[in-house]
Amino acid sequence: MRYVYAALLLHASGKKVEEEILKNVLAASGGDVDPARIKSLVASLSEVNIDEAIKMAPGIAVTPASSEVAAPAKEETKEEETKEEEALAGLGALFE
Repeated sequence: MRYVYAALLLHASGKKVEEEILKNVLAASGGDVDPARIKSLVASLSEVNIDEAIKMAPGIAVTPASSEVAAPAKEETKEEETKEEEALAGLGALFE
């Protein structure tokens, strides 16, 4: 989970999730750093819109960053939903 938390921290800070930056964050937090896991996480996240994944996560309340009311989301096609589900499912393999 440390790897995902570090990636989310970078994303929330407006930084790009890259191997070297992620490695530095994890090293600063202490503990061992596995370069293979970092490489795998960065590759998995390269195809994922992190903001959308957070919005779609069950059980997590997301508040808008601004006071403006967001426009209703367009309906996604089954193909888009399947693609996103496959991308998110790939992230689960990092924790096995």
